[in-house]
Amino acid sequence: MAAIATPYVVRTKPRVLIASSDAGFRKRVMGSPMYAGASSEEAVGGAHALARLGQVACDSVLLDRNLPDLDAAELAEIIRKRYPRMEVELVDSRVPSEEPRKRSELREPRIESVQRAMASAVPSMGRARATAPASMGVEGLPGMIGASRAIQQVYRLARMVAGRDTTVLVTGPTGTGKELVAQAIHALSARARQAFVVVNCAAIPEALLEAELFGHVRGAYTGAVQSRLGRIHVAQGGTLFLDEVGDLPLSMQAKLLRFLQNGEVQRLGSPDVHRVDVRVVCATNVRLLDLVHAKQFRQDLYYRLAIFPIELPSLRERAEDIAALVEHFLELLSKDVGVEARGLAPEALQMLERAEWPGNVRELQHAIERAFILAGNSTQLDPEHFLALNESGRLREI
Repeated sequence: MAAIATPYVVRTKPRVLIASSDAGFRKRVMGSPMYAGASSEEAVGGAHALARLGQVACDSVLLDRNLPDLDAAELAEIIRKRYPRMEVELVDSRVPSEEPRKRSELREPRIESVQRAMASAVPSMGRARATAPASMGVEGLPGMIGASRAIQQVYRLARMVAGRDTTVLVTGPTGTGKELVAQAIHALSARARQAFVVVNCAAIPEALLEAELFGHVRGAYTGAVQSRLGRIHVAQGGTLFLDEVGDLPLSMQAKLLRFLQNGEVQRLGSPDVHRVDVRVVCATNVRLLDLVHAKQFRQDLYYRLAIFPIELPSLRERAEDIAALVEHFLELLSKDVGVEARGLAPEALQMLERAEWPGNVRELQHAIERAFILAGNSTQLDPEHFLALNESGRLREI
């Protein structure tokens, strides 16, 4: 996941974020002499801390090891990667004698302090990561292929948040598998036996989107010949996946924000309000903050959706996964036509690993399918079965 630079804001005193579910502990830390003269921000959990860091520029973060939702050591690693300039410290609110260190002691290399914190929390995992191959690092997600470091970070974040009802924003270029991540989060959650409802915000006309999401009663508008439940109501007890959420019109953004705030649904043409229990996962291939700055996306809705962001890498950022992806696609294609699984020539694999893949995994899948067809009865896909690469290193379009 790409590092996010901490916003530069001119301030007269440093700012610290204190993350703990223990209000008394937060109060003691804020009143301690070592933070005299510093301004403070508070968070009641790990997901809340990530959201606050996206809203407010901080100089340091103090994490309680007893966070109610996320593992503090892994959260420290995530913060360090996203905000390389930020100080990160872990303390235990349940140990009266353990207090934050003096600021003079916080000047040691941050990465070392975070690594030590992780090693003390999960020492065996720390040693395993240093010596084991990437495929042994993090358990994968259902339906996803790959063991590169870039995709393992996605696995790690998705597994951390799956058991919670936290709203998740999945971002990344087209064709990287955002819906697969959303499906995996649902499958790994306590809601797995309930509905996983998909709404493509870019595919539904604005005039019909409200009725599609919230439902309508008979006669609510021209053509509404019978009452209908909305997609939110259909997802009761399960997960609502809003794909291409950046394409939501502003009028619908206000209605979605209201639903996220109070968990209530009111069908078009009906005075009745229904409470629903729905977990929301969103996806977009655009940078929502750019839309916020362009006044095309509500800032308050952005903060509601981006409580726990997960960014998917492009295929070029995980080129070492191409071999495993190709093998998977060939196995599926071979099984589909009832033939023995076909292989891939080493020269062909090298060609695929050098290609740019602007369409990412989806483009690779289509290229393999074309080559599979062109190979006819051959048991191996050779370079000539693929479309020739052009000068820019991309597969030439048909």
